[in-house]
Amino acid sequence: MIMSRIEARRDEDTVAAGPLVDRLLGGLPPEAVLTDPDVTASYAHDMASFCPAGRPAVVVLPRTVDQVRHVMRTATELRVPVVPQGARTGLSGAANATDGCVVLSLTKMDRILEISPVDRIAVVEPGVVNAALSRAVGEHGLYYPPDPSSWETCTIGGNIGTASGGLCCVKYGVTADYVLGLDVVLADGRLMSTGRRTAKGVAGYDLTRLFVGSEGSLGIVVRAVLALRPKPPGQLVLAAEFSSSAAACDAVCRVMAGGHVPSLLELMDRTTVKAVNDMARMGLPESTEALLLAAFDTTDPAADLAAVGALCEEAGATRVVPAEDAAESELLFQARRMSLVALEAVKGTTMIDDVCVPRSKLGEFVDGVERISEKHRLTIGVVSHAGDGNTHPTVCFDATDPEESRRARESFDEIMALGLELGGTITGEHGVGVLKKEWLAREIGPVGLEMQRAVKQVFDPLGILNPGKLF
Repeated sequence: MIMSRIEARRDEDTVAAGPLVDRLLGGLPPEAVLTDPDVTASYAHDMASFCPAGRPAVVVLPRTVDQVRHVMRTATELRVPVVPQGARTGLSGAANATDGCVVLSLTKMDRILEISPVDRIAVVEPGVVNAALSRAVGEHGLYYPPDPSSWETCTIGGNIGTASGGLCCVKYGVTADYVLGLDVVLADGRLMSTGRRTAKGVAGYDLTRLFVGSEGSLGIVVRAVLALRPKPPGQLVLAAEFSSSAAACDAVCRVMAGGHVPSLLELMDRTTVKAVNDMARMGLPESTEALLLAAFDTTDPAADLAAVGALCEEAGATRVVPAEDAAESELLFQARRMSLVALEAVKGTTMIDDVCVPRSKLGEFVDGVERISEKHRLTIGVVSHAGDGNTHPTVCFDATDPEESRRARESFDEIMALGLELGGTITGEHGVGVLKKEWLAREIGPVGLEMQRAVKQVFDPLGILNPGKLF
């Protein structure tokens, strides 16, 4: 029913564009309303492959909460769909435009409103870039842990919308663990506050968590209260080479079963290592079948690395090399961060999966991806937040080759099916968007899907918020 209401208006899009723009200009400055088709087309999609995108009627770039409220009141009155966007670094199509929509880009709302060392919180607008926040709180001796690979460009609003993760999740958790409260503009323009700014609070339903990961389908986040931690000591990293991915995954299980708490535990397979070397000449060991990176930010990281190094050797590591200093550690961090970009250069296009499985099943999953790669005659690199079982099998293919593109999509689906078979989930941190909405229904089942649609109906009865995403 929700989708049918939106689709019923698509024939009127051309007619409605003029009145829509006029109404928007009634509460927005002219420079905040973009109508040039060549410009609006550049806002049509995020970084996901195989995700359809429509043509926006207009792009708006508000700077204030009142301007966002004006956009939503206008959209409700005219029954126009609204697609919220951050930096569009997402990988699921969650920020893709629909035909005739208002693209609501929140990148101009980029102020850090407050940093409190006593309360250990930051209050920010949604357009604040993740890395900018991290550096700002660092000046106060504080730390904002969530660090997606795109942290230099992705925004806090986008991180909240997709419940982003990152490299440090194994110790510090994901975005949802740091969102204490939100200010949200609802579909009809009302402003609602959720959560708290205190260290504890259990008043009523946890609506804050409901919005985290909702992909802009329930409301527009315009302000966030984020939890901070004391800034930890600098990390030291260990690199361990293995003759098989299975041995590397065994090492991961030994580390976690041994009670160790690394600040990072990442896996790069042979394909990924080679891709990084080809792109940046990093000097990583291409003779290895799997490279495991472990880091500690404790008061004695060298001792922790020695203990983990011994476990890696017990699991069959052929070589264990601890970084000597922070500079060497940073080089290894950079090699890991550039993995997905490097894999994209292999064939020009990638489909990046983010299946998460129980750690105990990680080895089975990686072996299964290798079989899928051989079956479809495709290059599939695997890079993984191994410490929490979150993997990124990355299918490399030539998008100009229809046959190869078909095999890429089939392999992507088989990887998700494998994850579910092993007791995992179809997405650990990228979200559902357009790319995985058919698979969401398989994972949560008909009753779960019915309940989620019911929640959507309560917050967005007209179905104007990011239609066509999630389900």
